[in-house]
Amino acid sequence: MPDHPKFTGFPGNVGIMLLSFLLAAAGCAKLGPDFSTPPADVSETWSEAADQRVSSDFQEHRDWWRAFNDPALNKLVETAYRENLALRLAGVRVLEARAQLGIATGQLYPQVQQAFGSAEKIRLSQRGSQAAPGRESSFWQSELGVAASWELDFWGRFRRAIEAADANFFASVADYDNTLVSLTGDVANFYVLIRTLEKRLEIARQNVEIQKESLEIAQARFEGGVTSQRDVEQAKTVLAGTLATIPTLETQLRQAKNGLSILLGKTPQNLAEFLGGAGDIPAPPPQVAVGIPADLLRRRPDIRLAEWQAAAQCAQIGVAKADLYPAFSLTGAFGFQAADLGRFSLDDMFQWRSRTGNIGPSFTWNILNYGRLTNLVRVQDARFQELIIAYQNTVLRAQQEVEDFLIAFLKSQERAARLAESTAAAKRSLDLAVVQYREGITDFTTVLTAQQSLLTEQDNLAVTLGDISQNLVGVYRALGGGWQLREGQDFVPEATKAEMAKRTYWGKLLTPAAAALPTPAERKTLVRPPDW
Repeated sequence: MPDHPKFTGFPGNVGIMLLSFLLAAAGCAKLGPDFSTPPADVSETWSEAADQRVSSDFQEHRDWWRAFNDPALNKLVETAYRENLALRLAGVRVLEARAQLGIATGQLYPQVQQAFGSAEKIRLSQRGSQAAPGRESSFWQSELGVAASWELDFWGRFRRAIEAADANFFASVADYDNTLVSLTGDVANFYVLIRTLEKRLEIARQNVEIQKESLEIAQARFEGGVTSQRDVEQAKTVLAGTLATIPTLETQLRQAKNGLSILLGKTPQNLAEFLGGAGDIPAPPPQVAVGIPADLLRRRPDIRLAEWQAAAQCAQIGVAKADLYPAFSLTGAFGFQAADLGRFSLDDMFQWRSRTGNIGPSFTWNILNYGRLTNLVRVQDARFQELIIAYQNTVLRAQQEVEDFLIAFLKSQERAARLAESTAAAKRSLDLAVVQYREGITDFTTVLTAQQSLLTEQDNLAVTLGDISQNLVGVYRALGGGWQLREGQDFVPEATKAEMAKRTYWGKLLTPAAAALPTPAERKTLVRPPDW
């Protein structure tokens, strides 16, 4: 710490000067634009809104997976919410953003507050400018005091920084919600896929039994001299082909269960405790409520994430603009200083006459910066415009996703109805073909064709039933439902909070309050006490 001038007292008008300085600073406006939600192209209604299976009633879809009335699915979603590691990562990022907000808030107050002290042996040059006849050139000096520096927020630099950090915090919450929406959708999709593959395996095995019976008939007729060995070989060919599909389906089933295990925060393992035995493909409700497109703006987390990211960047324009203007500060120091020169002693340091200090305003101004600061403002403005376009694109894509999954859901239902008819007809055709073959009315090719048609139609029907449910999951996911599952809950589990609290003092920041995201216009004042 450099030597301080002798402090004899403050002039009488210093208090008035400082008060005027503070009042002037408090009344200053913030540089840069104030954020408002960008305009976005939103349809008035959905293309399929006239369909009776679609309702325009507004629903939050807080726990949309319960619409399938499947206890196993409900249990899987609840387990994934508690154990999924990607969601925990998003939760810790919320805590990180909250701590970053605390840093920005602290910048609004005196940025430097230091206690200083030293005891040093000083040796002055006897040939330097400080040398004088009879003056001691070697002595001890000690000092002790406090110093502070406060750059006042004349141009709103620090308030804009708080605004940006505030928006980044809410963006991290929106990202957490978006991760949760994706998680619930992924769990449901894996579950539907598992049930679909189980059904396809069941169909394949049933057809193996049917084809074995046909092989036995062909073998008996060949041994009786009624037909040639060609019928037997054709029956074996069809049977072997069906058997060959089973390992592929079993591989896909195992891989789907492995994927679901990871979502549950577990190593790939047997999920019998969650799935039980083989179950039916989840059946969708007869009608789905989709509301209107404008509902997406306040419900989909990715849209709110894009909006908060744009708000954070908007504030950065004001931060950059403040560098174009002078920075005004209050600086001061007060302490005690003594040296063992002449009749003085280090013991004098704590006497009132040994006090030293300084106080007063100062300013700095970055001039002749060769366009660096101006171009930095332009960079921030361009980034803001990028995020405005990204927000508008997110709104458009959200509507596209709803429309895509909605039409797929409706049309897959129609396809399933036709496949149910064709499957029933294929079953009747096979029964007739087998009877006629037994009686020698038709050849074995007819039986083979009927068997292959039945397997194809049954498998297509199972796949389509799975598509119906997966497309409905896509509708709910595109509508942005499911994030409400975290309301009233902490962003990280108790065990994680305990581990972090043991490692670092977090104060109250391990449980940040953000049960419902405000809009940028609804957020609280930017001037707030520091987070200790």
